[in-house]
Amino acid sequence: MTDSPQEETLTDVTGLTVGVLGGTGPQGKGLALRWATAGIKVIIGSRSAERAEAAAAELGDGVTGMDNQDTAAMADVVLVAVPWEGHGELLTSLRDRLAGKIVIDCVNPLGFDKQGPFALAVEEGSAAQQAEQLLPESRVTAAFHHVSAVHLADLSITELRTDVLVLGDDREATDLVRALADAVPGIRGVYGGRLRNAHQVEALTANLIAINRRHKAHAGIRITDV
Repeated sequence: MTDSPQEETLTDVTGLTVGVLGGTGPQGKGLALRWATAGIKVIIGSRSAERAEAAAAELGDGVTGMDNQDTAAMADVVLVAVPWEGHGELLTSLRDRLAGKIVIDCVNPLGFDKQGPFALAVEEGSAAQQAEQLLPESRVTAAFHHVSAVHLADLSITELRTDVLVLGDDREATDLVRALADAVPGIRGVYGGRLRNAHQVEALTANLIAINRRHKAHAGIRITDV
């Protein structure tokens, strides 16, 4: 008779404040909504404090809005969900305020043409690796690339039934990010390797967009046998 595997104990994320840079966009706003619904304090960040405050008011209790600078300073953990075009400039401006903090990069560098979506070449290798270079004093991870913003925003979907690949070189940081994924009913955080492997995870988003266009769906990913 063999012993059954013990269930892994995830990091406790109660009491954390999560800042969402780009929180007025669909992905950031959707994740903010789900974390707030799970009882986690959330700060919506935007270039405009007024826009952030308006988005926070829409989401309800547990969510506040600030500009990106104050969001980075006040949050314990920060999700980067901004358009790729502004990624480098924003992180450069927040380097000091993000020092020592866990940063979750979910940015997908993609292009679009008549043939559909495609992954862009990134000099550093990936958006997450660019973040790592621009934020040398932060604990950079990569996650939440493939969660449907449409499903996140629809609270009638009580379980999202998708996995989130979490990448990073800091075990404590990736465990915390996995716990943030697990805080949303139906989402499971799965360790996906070192940060150097973020490129193919970001690029896979182009394939999922193509699937969604063909099937008029909101596809995510599931990892088998884990």
